[in-house]
Amino acid sequence: MEIPANAYYGIHTARAMNNFAVSGRPVNRKLIHALVLVKKTAAQVNCEQNRLPPHRAAAMIDACNELLAGRHLDMFAVDALQGGAGTSTNMNVNEVIANLAIMRLGGKPGQYELVHPLDDVNCCQSTNDVYPTALRIAAIRLLRPLCDAMASLQESLQHKETEYADLLKLGRTQLMDALPMMAGQGFGAYAKAVARDRWRLYKAEERLREIPIGGTAIGTGMNAPRAYSYRMVEKLADETGFGLCRSDHPMDPIQNMDVFVEVSGLLKSAAVNLFKISGDFRLLASGPLGGIGEFTLPPVQAGSSIMPGKVNPVMAELAGLTALRVIAEDAAITMAAASGQLELNAFLPLIAESLLESLQILDGAVRLFDERCVRGLIVCEDRCSANLRNSAVMASALVAELGYDEAASIASAAIAQGRTPEDITEERDLLTRSRIEQLCHPYTVTKPGIPGQEEGIHDGNA
Repeated sequence: MEIPANAYYGIHTARAMNNFAVSGRPVNRKLIHALVLVKKTAAQVNCEQNRLPPHRAAAMIDACNELLAGRHLDMFAVDALQGGAGTSTNMNVNEVIANLAIMRLGGKPGQYELVHPLDDVNCCQSTNDVYPTALRIAAIRLLRPLCDAMASLQESLQHKETEYADLLKLGRTQLMDALPMMAGQGFGAYAKAVARDRWRLYKAEERLREIPIGGTAIGTGMNAPRAYSYRMVEKLADETGFGLCRSDHPMDPIQNMDVFVEVSGLLKSAAVNLFKISGDFRLLASGPLGGIGEFTLPPVQAGSSIMPGKVNPVMAELAGLTALRVIAEDAAITMAAASGQLELNAFLPLIAESLLESLQILDGAVRLFDERCVRGLIVCEDRCSANLRNSAVMASALVAELGYDEAASIASAAIAQGRTPEDITEERDLLTRSRIEQLCHPYTVTKPGIPGQEEGIHDGNA
């Protein structure tokens, strides 16, 4: 097999590119960046501890810095979906670093007597401890901006809660008319859900900070001196600022992938809430004239090539379909993690691809939904008032005084005759008009308590 003359990778990468030509997508760049960072740190530690000569380590470190600056990313061309538990990706990184370092020492790519991909770049390492360590670093690097995006979405929803604190609208259960509520109360409920997601994701980082570097092939640490392992963790923690710590049982994070399942599950929880919120926005904005029409979403682009003036809720749709993708990725991660056998999980590349993609796309979807949908959303007061006025839900406020059956009869009559429950009640001479208005005042039924009764009466506290 021939290697292109301008390639910095070697034979192991070329074989993997040929073997795993599946998706056409290369390994996630965040994972490559983290792997290069681990290799750079290993070169520094191995030089400090006299396993690498200074000139060779310096060339390797320079090569890593060049890659960390974003150069030569096209040299990492192995497909994201690959067999071998990530070995091909590790070999790819080793070969590129080695060949770049060789060139700095005046040689040509492939002159591995100057810098060897395995003896030097991979010194004291195995794919099986380097890859999960790098994946944890990459995941934390993506998790933090997602937490920021969730915080911003929460804040935007809270602003809407305040903005519409006094605007009455119709509540709905099972898509049918229910009790009145303040529009702001609805936004407050959305904000609480996002706040939980934000907190859960913030805490998820703790699970990812424990790294197995130094465990080598199966976690026993063969070929990695104890001093190397501790120094690697110390330097990686300093380099990333992530508070990384060494696993007290490296065999565990090398073979067990439940930490990634846990993080993915939290991403799924956030996706579920995002799907629900964005779906509610689409429903409440439906029409606008032939549907509910209580929300007006910002018009960001034309909605139809055949219907002039049509505007679709595309940002809410984007949030929803991204959420579905995250949920699907979680299913893949779950099954891949369960497929580990004995001391290693061969499906780790799928876990890495799915987890990092979920982190990236969820971050993007949350930010765009916040910036281009939530912040510019308008609640239509006239439409809310009309929908509330045309419903029969205020009959619920009569239950405490007239009983359920009578209130149900009033509601049915109101719907059948196109009138209000208040008018039907007065017509039947069941209550005075003033009492009806007192019981059925919309602001009364949006708060705790029994309409028409003061706090403490009939609840054992009088």
